[in-house]
Amino acid sequence: MSFAQVLDNLPLQKSPLLRRFGQLISPKSDGELEALAQEAHALTLKNFGRTMRLFAPLYLSNECINNCRYCGFSRDNPILRVTLDVKQVTAEGRHLAQEGFRNVLLVAGEHPRFVSQNYLVDCVRALAPDFSSISIEVGPMETADYVPMVEAGAEGLVVYQETYNRETYSELHTAGPKRDFNWRLDCAQRGYDAGFRRVGIGALFGLCRWQEEAVALAGHVEYLLKHCWQAQVTVSLPRLRPAVGEFHPPFSMSDRELAQLICAFRIVFPEVGIVLSTRERAALRDALAPLGVTMMSAGSHTEPGGYTGQGTGDLHRTVRGRIVAPEFKDGEDHSATGQFEISDSRSPAEVASALRIRGFEPVWKDWDAGLLAT
Repeated sequence: MSFAQVLDNLPLQKSPLLRRFGQLISPKSDGELEALAQEAHALTLKNFGRTMRLFAPLYLSNECINNCRYCGFSRDNPILRVTLDVKQVTAEGRHLAQEGFRNVLLVAGEHPRFVSQNYLVDCVRALAPDFSSISIEVGPMETADYVPMVEAGAEGLVVYQETYNRETYSELHTAGPKRDFNWRLDCAQRGYDAGFRRVGIGALFGLCRWQEEAVALAGHVEYLLKHCWQAQVTVSLPRLRPAVGEFHPPFSMSDRELAQLICAFRIVFPEVGIVLSTRERAALRDALAPLGVTMMSAGSHTEPGGYTGQGTGDLHRTVRGRIVAPEFKDGEDHSATGQFEISDSRSPAEVASALRIRGFEPVWKDWDAGLLAT
């Protein structure tokens, strides 16, 4: 049975684990939330110690054939677009390696013409000498299409469902292959079958009631732990940020509710990795870190070429599938458009320093991969 079938029956057939999760995300008093925070912190120390894995997203392309109302890369947005060639990707990667990173996430919009299987394989192969851990976050593919990427050195696959509410999903995804809800939902399973040893999922909070989204996401985690048990499972809990298109989230999630959600995931899934991105402001990230977070991005850019300025000579706009030369507006930055605005603009070194002050040990290298290679 695929998770698509499980999801449809979830409201009537919650497991004991999910019923407990539902209780943990119900309204809590300040005292009850503090008790959850202490329990989550203790479980994090028990299972992960004081380490915090740091990673950087490396955006390859902002071309996309999907219309997603909330995304800056959406097909109909008249943004400045570019796809980095492999040499430019390598230059971006070397910059990140000099910053200390050995863990990188390759991100791209979904556009087979620009972001093909062979292109991704070439990018992974070019970056493999400098990074012990390479993950990809791209459009969903068949299992067979992932295999060459794993063989080239990619070990992680990240795919957010965005929202687990079918009706909301249909309303937000108006064109392109991303409209296929089930195809995206079962992507993590296909990636696991291809050999990825890390599988990451997440929901984009703000598209639906956060409690409803969280229970479905927890159900997905439970499913993957049973069916993809040889992989490390991670979960991301991003909140919507401003992006081109001026989409306004129909739902909100407070800082307090985000903290409660992190605690709930840590308590119910004590060995699952929890990822916190630079979408959140610096002070909040520092406060949330002890509650269960195990991975954080740092110094992030969400536009291709954002770290070194690669690709600026190839900028263009895409109008109804046609590439046209850009006409720059007064004062417009001559760089590719980012997917969304970040909140924590600290450098990697500043993030690492803040973690050390709070008793964490920033980890730049994937020691698991190093041990497996010996």
